[in-house]
Formats: sequence, C-alpha cells, structure tokens
Amino acid sequence: MTYCLAMRLDEGLLFLSDTRTNAGVDNVSTYRKLHVFRPGDDRLFVLQSAGNLATTQEVLDRITRDLAAGGESLNTVNHLFEAALYLGRLSSEVARNHAATLGANANATFILGGQVGDEAPDILLVYPEGNYIRCSDDRPFLQIGETKYGKAWLDLAVRSHADMATAGKIALSSMAATALANLSVGPPYDLGIYRTGSHELQHARIAGDSPFLSRLVDVWRDHLLAAMHALPEIEPGDIALLEPESRPT
Repeated sequence: MTYCLAMRLDEGLLFLSDTRTNAGVDNVSTYRKLHVFRPGDDRLFVLQSAGNLATTQEVLDRITRDLAAGGESLNTVNHLFEAALYLGRLSSEVARNHAATLGANANATFILGGQVGDEAPDILLVYPEGNYIRCSDDRPFLQIGETKYGKAWLDLAVRSHADMATAGKIALSSMAATALANLSVGPPYDLGIYRTGSHELQHARIAGDSPFLSRLVDVWRDHLLAAMHALPEIEPGDIALLEPESRPT
C-alpha cells in the first residue's frame, strides 16, 4: 500500500508521497513514488503512483523513451488533460500486457499534476482503465492509495483556504495520521511544491528522523489529546435511554 496526495491551492500545487512498498511484513522496501518530468521550458509534469510497482516503472520507462524518440510524448501535448489521456493509454496497455498472469494486480493509479504553457496548473487522477477525473473546485485535492485516515486533514485545508506553507503542514499531518494507522505507509516522504507559472518544482525529501517531523507529530498528538479532554460532557436529556431488551425464556 502507499499514500500520495496532491492539493491545488491559490499559489500553485502541493504534492506529498510516502516511499514505502511491501510484499509482506518481511519484505519492506523504499521506492520513489513522486516523479518529475520537465521536457520543455513551458511545461512541467509531476506523477504520483500507487499500485503495481512493476507497472509504474514500465510506464515511467515508456514516458522517457517517448520523450527521446520524438513522437507523441509529454513534450507534444498542448493541455494537461492530453497528458492524462496519454498517461492513461500507457498505463492500461502495460497492465493488459501482464493481465494474463497478474490480473487486476497489474493495475496502477496515478495523480498527474503540473502546468502546460499559460494554462492554469491543475491535478488529475488517472485510473487504471485509462480515463481521468479532475479535482473539483469545492474539494481541490486528490488522494491515491491508503486514503481514508488522512482525508479529514485535507478537508481542513480546503475549508481554511490555506496558504502554501500551512498546506504543507496539513499535508504532513495527513501523512503522519496515515502512517500511524497503517504500517504499509511510511517515511521518507517526498514533498513537491509548484508555484504557478514557474514551470519548476521545489522538491524535498523528509526523513523519518526529521526533527521537524518529530515536532509536528508531537504537537499534533498533544492538540488531539487536548481536544479530547475539551469535548462536552453528556448531560441528562442529551440522549434517549433504551429499555432493557426482554427475551422470551
């Protein structure tokens, strides 16, 4: 399992991915799940991946091959959605090639983000079948992998109209909540920040023993405990008591 998230903010885009992969509790490895392509000065693409690792790596190899060959590639698309369709075709073709032996286990899912030319930057989720969806204006974030534990934090970022720095802290809190709940998600974490119009990605790797990550988790835990103690008491009349259930003897 894995966890990747992306947010579309007023200032640009934010990406965060874990790096843990496992094939059982005794076979845990680290692989990059955030990949960056900048085939021209007017475009930048960020891919985040979840699913079959071999499928992901073949898709990345094909993208690199196509960029060198000069045919259809990330360098020839005119819109981000065209890049999503291109990525979807590659991914579904690779998965079909291995479906006879792996079935649905050959599938991979991607988040594709970035900017082409002067179009507004965006993030899209590319399904194993090859189609895609764009994040909505009401909830401008996407998740793949182990999504349920950290979703509430991303809702918080949307409601607060967070700036990039605040969104980064919220994203790391979302990741930390997921890692605490699921051992198949873990550090180091890859953080990517894209500012609109720059066509460049600020990319950082956050290790598991990062002092900042430790401070963030400590504060996050302390405030959760404080919030728990601040929860209101149940007063008489707040809930309806049920009569004991009688059973025939």
